[in-house]
Amino acid sequence: MLKNFVEELQWRGMIQDVMPETEEHLLAKMRAAYVGIDPTADSLHIGHLVSVMMLRHFQKSGHKPFVLIGGATGMIGDPSGKSQERNLLDEKTLRHNQEALKKQLSRFLDFESDIDNAAVMVNNYDWMKEFSFLDFIRDVGKHITVNYMMAKDSVKKRLTGDAKEGMSFTEFTYQLVQGYDFLHLYRENNCSLQMGGSDQWGNITTGTELIRRIAGGKGFALTCPLITKADGTKFGKTEGGNIWLDAERTSPYKFYQYWLNTSDEDAEKYIKIFTFLSKIEIESLTSAHKTAPHLRLLQKRLAEEMTRMVHSKEDLENAVIASNILFGNSTSTDLKKLNKSTFLDVFEGVPQTVVSQKQISEGVDIIAALAEVGGFLKSNSEARRALKENSISVNKEKVDDTYVISENDLINGSFVLLQRGKKNYFILHIK
Repeated sequence: MLKNFVEELQWRGMIQDVMPETEEHLLAKMRAAYVGIDPTADSLHIGHLVSVMMLRHFQKSGHKPFVLIGGATGMIGDPSGKSQERNLLDEKTLRHNQEALKKQLSRFLDFESDIDNAAVMVNNYDWMKEFSFLDFIRDVGKHITVNYMMAKDSVKKRLTGDAKEGMSFTEFTYQLVQGYDFLHLYRENNCSLQMGGSDQWGNITTGTELIRRIAGGKGFALTCPLITKADGTKFGKTEGGNIWLDAERTSPYKFYQYWLNTSDEDAEKYIKIFTFLSKIEIESLTSAHKTAPHLRLLQKRLAEEMTRMVHSKEDLENAVIASNILFGNSTSTDLKKLNKSTFLDVFEGVPQTVVSQKQISEGVDIIAALAEVGGFLKSNSEARRALKENSISVNKEKVDDTYVISENDLINGSFVLLQRGKKNYFILHIK
């Protein structure tokens, strides 16, 4: 049974522009729609997720989603929102990236089952690679005027902006290639809707124009707003760069922390866009959050939903444990559950010193570990004073001046965490 896809996106704040009659078109019967994804990396980042969520809602509404990997367009470069050309990729790299992206997208879209609306991945390189330049300008280029192409915002911004290089002919033709993709999918797969970010409106409508002029048909367009943060900083970016879906690039802990640290204003917006919670659930959660904002209910639920969906239930549990180590009542058992990379993420920036494996095997008394061996505290007398005050912990457990650090204290065979009071940490890195 079909659900109202447009209505679902509207209450979630996920529609910027939509072509007239799109809603009626989608309610008539099962339709096919696609989103294009740039394959210039072998992982998606959270900036891609709005389009991916749109495709997931599309499939949940009873329609058939297509993911178009821009192998050909990835070799050109899209001027939309860019001030300069991107690096161009070879075919081997593009194919590797495509497989990696499909694996990530499989957490959102059903590609495998035998349902009528199973998701399909296509690559525009497959139909563009044999298309000669002469054939393209004869069969496609003649149908769109230069005046039409120049009127697009993405082109005007590049020609009138600050970019010193201007715009190459290669980039100028991008909208024709993307427009042809829509025409191709319309003809071959009966795909009648293209979706994307609001910066893609010009390229998408070029496709609808080609469908009208060449195929005598009607294509539809729908775009989502470009996601912004309330404080004006760029969504999906940190000091370390993009927030990736690949755990090797952005650990599940850092991924979880990104969502946990969103502002109240952003969390209220993001929970509609990036989760599949119902309207009733979200309204109830938002109301509870406003009653007790210090509990950060929206942020916690958003971080939980996203980390479970993108990574796994186990990764979420580990991220929560890791977060509690700094901010909650955790134990040495919790610490020892952390893998090496998560431990280093949690204690990023904490001072550390290297201690030999031999020293740990022989045992290091706590005063030496704090002062002359580790250098956490300035002197043995300061170490004795801190121990007398009962302010020293080893791996989150309070110790006295008789304690000896041994191999039993090692976290992942590599670390011992020293702590004075609640906030002063120091790491012994055993090598």
